[in-house]
Amino acid sequence: MKLRLSVLTFAAMVLGLLMIPAVQAHTPLCSCYDNGDGSVTCEGGFSDGSSAAGVQMRVEDGSGKVLIQGKMDDDSEFTFDKPAGDYKVQFDAGDGHQITVEGKEITE
Repeated sequence: MKLRLSVLTFAAMVLGLLMIPAVQAHTPLCSCYDNGDGSVTCEGGFSDGSSAAGVQMRVEDGSGKVLIQGKMDDDSEFTFDKPAGDYKVQFDAGDGHQITVEGKEITE
C-alpha cells in the first residue's frame, strides 16, 4: 500500500511538472505602432506561436470610455483610427490573458 501511494505521488509530481511549460507557453503578446497616417495597428499572438485571430480589442479614452471595439483579424492584426487625446488599447483574450498598451507608448 505504501509503495502504491509513493508511485501515485511520484506520478502526480511528474504530471504537474510536465504541465508547467504548457501553462507558461501561452503568454499573450501585443504590440501597437502608429502608421503615420492617422491610424494605429496592433499585432497580437501568443508565446507558443498561436494566432490571436478573433481576440477582443478595445480602445478606451483616458476615463475608460470605450471608443472603438473590434477583434483581431485573421492575420492577428487590429487597425483603427488614432483617437485624439489620451487613450489605451486593451487586448483581451480572456481571464489572465489581457494586455493594456498606453497610447503614449505607441510610436511610429
